[in-house]
Amino acid sequence: MRAPVNDRADRDGSLRMSGTVERGSFHLAVDLFVAPGEVLGVLGPNGAGKTTLLRALSGLEALSTGSIHLGPLTLDDAATDTFVPTQRRPVGLVFQNYRLFPHLDVRDNVAYAPRVQGAGRRQARATADTWLERLDLTALAGRRPHQISGGQAQRVALARALAADPGLLLLDEPLSALDAKTRLDVRAQLRSHIGEFNGPALIITHDPLEAMIMADRLLVIENGRVVQQGRPAQVARQPATQYVARLMGLNLYSGTLDPATCQVLLDDGGTFTVTLGDDDPLASSGAGRSKRRVLVGLRPSAISIHTTRPAHASPRNVWKGSVASLELLADRVRVQVDSSPPALVDISSAAVADLALRPGTGVWLSAKATETEAYPDPGTPRRKSTEKE
Repeated sequence: MRAPVNDRADRDGSLRMSGTVERGSFHLAVDLFVAPGEVLGVLGPNGAGKTTLLRALSGLEALSTGSIHLGPLTLDDAATDTFVPTQRRPVGLVFQNYRLFPHLDVRDNVAYAPRVQGAGRRQARATADTWLERLDLTALAGRRPHQISGGQAQRVALARALAADPGLLLLDEPLSALDAKTRLDVRAQLRSHIGEFNGPALIITHDPLEAMIMADRLLVIENGRVVQQGRPAQVARQPATQYVARLMGLNLYSGTLDPATCQVLLDDGGTFTVTLGDDDPLASSGAGRSKRRVLVGLRPSAISIHTTRPAHASPRNVWKGSVASLELLADRVRVQVDSSPPALVDISSAAVADLALRPGTGVWLSAKATETEAYPDPGTPRRKSTEKE
């Protein structure tokens, strides 16, 4: 059995994790860093490893290799057999279903956290009152969980987590139990409250909009490994995988770029002409220009659809296909087109009627080179330089 550690985490400490977790046949490998006051949004499909990551950080799952550090505190280190159990970790956890105690009122639900840490009844209630006031919940102090709304219950769960004075805050799908209207109302409030937390925070979510709004930085997990991390705007503009591209509403293509001609030979068939600026790292100059693997992002709204080949079209990229399906999305229609390369195209309902589009309709697609976003494929190993220093 691993020996527990008695050190407390530095309240201004960062979170550092580099390790693996083995759960049966599933393998999770994560290397992450979250600075004090930073909110990291963790995205990934079902079964990607998000819950396993949460369990490892909260102490419900031990690392197979590697370590987890929160400030000067070692939470887990497989090499030295160090492990801090869940109840002794300075971690606040907000569950997606809140898990409030039905027999306790709001005040005592929040006071439960400091009580568990050894605070007396009076001190625990005083701490709870402080957090109820900060989260605008004082008027609900005497109510039971069944007497408050979902949005209010979410804030009570957050208050309980913060009342424990944690060094790390973990939120597991914090808005998933709310209806659509309540989710919109609560999202901004939650971001504001989390923004006042001085330690590192992680938000596990399936919702890309939720992650974009609430997180300072995103980390995407697929099949037990980190496939991309960065600022929300960067991830949205340059997705590294098809999953991320779908989340961000983009068409994503992989291929081989010839910098001399600005053409990309696509893996899914066809060729795209892209635009490279003089300062673009892909536009290597001189005799050293060489072909390299790239990804090309293209917004569905940047693709035009025609029923005949555009005769005088200015776009550099024109290709043929047929309508596979049409789906109404709020104020637009998304058309899935079988072609080389395949594409998702967003157009208006009026355009669908004017073009008489239906499954099986033959179409031509076009897109300007300036609408493409070409960038290095992160899955391609970098070549080691052979030049002498």
